[in-house]
Amino acid sequence: MNIPGNIITLIAGIALTLISLWYGQNHGLMPVEASQGAQDVDELFNLMMTIGTGLFLIVEGVIVYCMIRFRRKKGDQTDGPGIEGNVPLEIVWTAIPTVIVFILALYSFEVYNNLGGLDPETSRDFPQEEMQMAEGGNQGKMVAYNPHQGHLSLGIGNANADMEVDVNGIQYAWIFTGQDNGIVSGELHVPVNKRVKLNMKAGDVIHAFWVPQLRLKQDVLPGRDSNLTFIANREGKYPIICAELCGPYHGGMKTFLYVHSEEEYEQWVQDNTFANAQEKADTMASLSAPMTDESRLQMHSHHLGIDEDVLKQLQ
Repeated sequence: MNIPGNIITLIAGIALTLISLWYGQNHGLMPVEASQGAQDVDELFNLMMTIGTGLFLIVEGVIVYCMIRFRRKKGDQTDGPGIEGNVPLEIVWTAIPTVIVFILALYSFEVYNNLGGLDPETSRDFPQEEMQMAEGGNQGKMVAYNPHQGHLSLGIGNANADMEVDVNGIQYAWIFTGQDNGIVSGELHVPVNKRVKLNMKAGDVIHAFWVPQLRLKQDVLPGRDSNLTFIANREGKYPIICAELCGPYHGGMKTFLYVHSEEEYEQWVQDNTFANAQEKADTMASLSAPMTDESRLQMHSHHLGIDEDVLKQLQ
């Protein structure tokens, strides 16, 4: 029974479409969604996986088919047909990827915009004082603006945040300081379903703040401010990773984001407010206490890298 080629092509096209759609929605490659906006990112990723799967099956399927259908017969020593090109086919396989790229570019732009990437309040934080001086003291002329004075703000930001946290990336740790409570910590603690704005700076080299479960990643550059705003909607513990090669111990620059319920977060604030106050009090007490010769020697030996055994011998 000979089945017409167009019927076979139609069946293969339907099968390829169904397989691509199924795998694009069931690949299982993404971690758990833990923020508002993560679903939009996942839908974009699923679309790219669907398109990628379809293209992979088409290309590999044609290769396998040609290997079998046009393989050299036993004893055939003749040359193959001289094929120089097929202009319509080349136009088609150039136009299709072009259309796909434009669609993904527009879709990606829309997702980025929905996340707050084009928020005018934070995309360029022009100082209000300079604006007023430019309008009043300089007859309405715009003053020169230097983007390297810390006023250029990069990232996904939102001015209407429920809480703000200052983030300092250094080799090889993240330091978090809450603006509302002053708590300094090596971990990031936030309440669930609250808009959190991170004001990030790098103390030495380029770092990248990345939480896969939030579907957010932002470079942190020396000399420039970076903003990242998110709403964590799932309680849990999630890794914070530096996604930029920042030195020989880059792989160890890890910490965690803790998303608490309202009650747990308030309890954490109370516990750590007391701990920070006690630590500051102990530090001030040690600094204000009169120094003996032994304590002075111990302090300098610490900076010079002298261990306790050598100190005992010196004493």
